[in-house]
Amino acid sequence: MATLTVSKARERRHKRVRGKVSGTAERPRLVVTLVDDMEGRTLASATWLQVKKTFKGDKKAQAAEVGKLLAESAKQAKIESVVFDRGGYLYHGRVKALADAAREGGLKF
Repeated sequence: MATLTVSKARERRHKRVRGKVSGTAERPRLVVTLVDDMEGRTLASATWLQVKKTFKGDKKAQAAEVGKLLAESAKQAKIESVVFDRGGYLYHGRVKALADAAREGGLKF
């Protein structure tokens, strides 16, 4: 039996999760963007490029800032509840920081 590479294993986990997790207009899927899978459209998004230039911090702090921005743009789009999709990554580090900051910003998942 062949061993999986790290990227192939992540891709495999991601496919498994995506088979179970789907976003709707009422409860979109959160993957750094908010996606309505029924319509195939992005409802809200946030990137590191939107964070202020004066921000100093490590990558976990950057992910937390993006999570806060995402929660703000979700509020503007009148979205309160989401389904979290970690994309096959382990739930720690930057993924956890983004999720925690989005929760603090008011998103429920």
